[in-house]
Amino acid sequence: MKKVNLSGFISSLTTAFKRHSPEILTGVGIAGMITTVVVSVRSTPKAIRLLEEKKAESEEKLKAVDVVKTTWKCYIPSAIVGTVSVACLIGASSANLRRNAALATAYTLSETALRDYKAKVIETIGEKKEQAVRDSIAKDKIEKDPVEKHEVIITNVGDTLCYDTLSGRYFKSDIESIRKIINVLNRRMCSEMYISLNDFYYEIGLDEIGIGNDLGWEIDKGYIEIDFSANLTSNGQPCIVLNYSVEPQYNYRPF
Repeated sequence: MKKVNLSGFISSLTTAFKRHSPEILTGVGIAGMITTVVVSVRSTPKAIRLLEEKKAESEEKLKAVDVVKTTWKCYIPSAIVGTVSVACLIGASSANLRRNAALATAYTLSETALRDYKAKVIETIGEKKEQAVRDSIAKDKIEKDPVEKHEVIITNVGDTLCYDTLSGRYFKSDIESIRKIINVLNRRMCSEMYISLNDFYYEIGLDEIGIGNDLGWEIDKGYIEIDFSANLTSNGQPCIVLNYSVEPQYNYRPF
């Protein structure tokens, strides 16, 4: 019979709890709130009996203070469960805030490292060769996600096939129209301070995406900047690939 590695089991359990603590605390908090209601309902008949006994002992009408003094002990279990539930929900919120802060920090570090790397690549091999590398990467992307698997979105602005690398969508437009839209949005950013990814998609004629309002550009961290790579699809059709030189960031708004 194999011996149970108790320390290893406890360590795994602790790690799992830390990893899923927001979900666990939220579940406990919700269950606690339901329990609070149930316990309160069950305590009410006892509280009513105590009030009736108190009324029988006194001929005067009970004041609010007397009602509280008579019945408060009945609701001690409810108060305890409710307090623990609120603490769990607050703990879950705090854990999520810490996790989001850590993710934002990691994202910023990665973005800075990528920007430095791109600058060093251009310095080392030159702009033309760096552009050739980006064109090659863009070609790989449309080969891995061929247009035949998609419905091409008609935007009524230009008739050149385009591919958006962030949302993985093919649509009809042209470089000049997209550049004009970028210039308009960047001017708007000067007064509004930020632009969401969905704002950009709306202007170029694409539908919003689920995370489009959570990602965007903030003026202090760079304007919208897109590189265009000209490639051919697998069926030989010319295609413009949109690469984001300044990528939209999470938590770009100050509120």
